[in-house]
Amino acid sequence: MNYDSILFEIQDGIARLTLNRPDRLNSFTAAMHGEVRAALEQLKADSSVRVLVLTGAGRGFCAGQDLGDRAVAPGAPGVDLGESVEKYYAPLVLALRNLPMPVICAVNGVAAGAGANLALACDIVIAARSASFIEAFCKLGLIPDTGGTYFLPRLVGTARAMGLAMLGDKLSAERAESWGLIWQCVDDDQLTATTDALAQHFASAPTKGLARTKQALYASPANTLPQQLDLERDFMRELGNSHDYREGVAAFMAKRAPQFKGE
Repeated sequence: MNYDSILFEIQDGIARLTLNRPDRLNSFTAAMHGEVRAALEQLKADSSVRVLVLTGAGRGFCAGQDLGDRAVAPGAPGVDLGESVEKYYAPLVLALRNLPMPVICAVNGVAAGAGANLALACDIVIAARSASFIEAFCKLGLIPDTGGTYFLPRLVGTARAMGLAMLGDKLSAERAESWGLIWQCVDDDQLTATTDALAQHFASAPTKGLARTKQALYASPANTLPQQLDLERDFMRELGNSHDYREGVAAFMAKRAPQFKGE
């Protein structure tokens, strides 16, 4: 499939999806949503893929929604933004969370509004030192969507979530790392190399086990301890019969590097 708003490629078990509207800081339109959804569907159908890398083209990661698609003239009827969340942003967040593989987000510049929360929907977030995160919704009289009201308090606590959401101040990548909002902040010239090294690691890792790990961790906040222990039991029962578990044990016993297949 040919894409206009994104770049998408799969090579050596690594899928790379780049938001590609750099002149608009990669802000989302309905067309971009459609292309991202198509790419993720293609990804799910390809069993050779072991990891997804999500990033942005140019000087920014994603400025959120392109307001040109949502402009309202004075005196005109309002826009049903709930439909936008239901039709586009909610399915996007759930698709990323439900992918049976690690999802790395490389934040190469500003991540604002829905763009900030899109990054937080990924499993591991690495940001360039010059990058920043802005919950810009309050400046438009809105609430953080794209999972923002879910992710923020769980990642940084209620007090910091309130400050980010109600003030809309810029949060530097360094502070985002120190707050636990993201995994790692690296120098700008190291972002690509760091992301590539991590992607290559995951491309040869036990993908099925990692998929169940992310599923278990994301289920944890809604579960009681007994429910979570039951989930661990079920996943361990499944994984104990996997190729990668047998290979991992055999490699350990033979003192050699394992050759995982993601199965």
